[in-house]
Amino acid sequence: MITARRTSLADILVAVLLAVAVLLAVAVLRAAAAPASAAGNPDGHAPVPSAAKAIDTSRPDHVIGNGTAASCTSAKVVAAVAKGGIIRFKCGPKHVTIRMTATARVFNDRPDVVIDGLGRVTLDGGSERRILYMNTCDPELVWTTDHCQDQAHPRLTVQNITLQRGRSRGTETMDGGGAIFVRGGRFKVVNATFVGNRCASTGPDIGGAAIQVFSQYHGLPVYVVQSTFGGADAKRNACSNGGAISSIGVSWTILNSLFDNNRAIGTGANPPRNGLPGGGNGGAIYNDGNQMTLTLAGTKIVRNRSNHEGGSAIFFVSNDRTGDVAIKDSVLRSNTGDGFSTHPGIFFLGRRITFTNSTVR
Repeated sequence: MITARRTSLADILVAVLLAVAVLLAVAVLRAAAAPASAAGNPDGHAPVPSAAKAIDTSRPDHVIGNGTAASCTSAKVVAAVAKGGIIRFKCGPKHVTIRMTATARVFNDRPDVVIDGLGRVTLDGGSERRILYMNTCDPELVWTTDHCQDQAHPRLTVQNITLQRGRSRGTETMDGGGAIFVRGGRFKVVNATFVGNRCASTGPDIGGAAIQVFSQYHGLPVYVVQSTFGGADAKRNACSNGGAISSIGVSWTILNSLFDNNRAIGTGANPPRNGLPGGGNGGAIYNDGNQMTLTLAGTKIVRNRSNHEGGSAIFFVSNDRTGDVAIKDSVLRSNTGDGFSTHPGIFFLGRRITFTNSTVR
């Protein structure tokens, strides 16, 4: 005779506790594998091409830190970037801010650099220095070709990370890029946040409080995906031109991103007029050059400001009139300070500008 065992309340309680423990373990593993925070425009759903997606960093070349916040230092970041390769962080379970005491420089004869903060790392320039620097034409970083202005490598990718309070010095054209300066190779940004960055307050062509870029390989675009630039008060980025990003002769594809409350604070435009020092164009984005493109999709540009010059949201000037702008499934709204514009918040000189399913007002 077989006697059925009665399930007691204690048995049920044990089963529930085991199930909860399994669910918690799965949640922890998922959290460790995925970025802890997301940047960008939550309403943006533009498709992202494979070339613009985040890079797999599951097999890093360098891991900064040993599991504690104190083990993640500026010196280790600088050293890892100088060596090249895929870089991740192991700084403990909480978000960590690393105060940069020196600028991390990408060397041209080393492997391509990928910096992945996993959504839990902020690199902080302390309002004293630029955070990242890459320049294929800088002999201190090793010349590797006789055509440094158009070479394929190195490539720099920053993803799942925050860069704040970067500060570049100088007022010449290539002195911008408060957080990141790039010349040559290729550059990509995925799920990154840029806040409180600065560069020079005056100058006709200097720009890009967060990012300034020159000379991308074969004219291929800089990809910016699901990233945030600026925010209220101290989070805003500010520079003479291009409160967030700036470039000369560079194409951009910007997807599912947010530009909020950035400032172009120069005065006198470009070329400077009436003896003024110049600048004040492009509250969020400043693009100058010849044959280039700016593509926005799933992107929101709001509450940015120019200093009574051109383009409170976007300043785009193709000097030979071959450049194009395409704005799709995007919102440009409440950008102010235009002294001159061709569309609300936009000053455009080029071949063609198109708007598809977008709000521009």
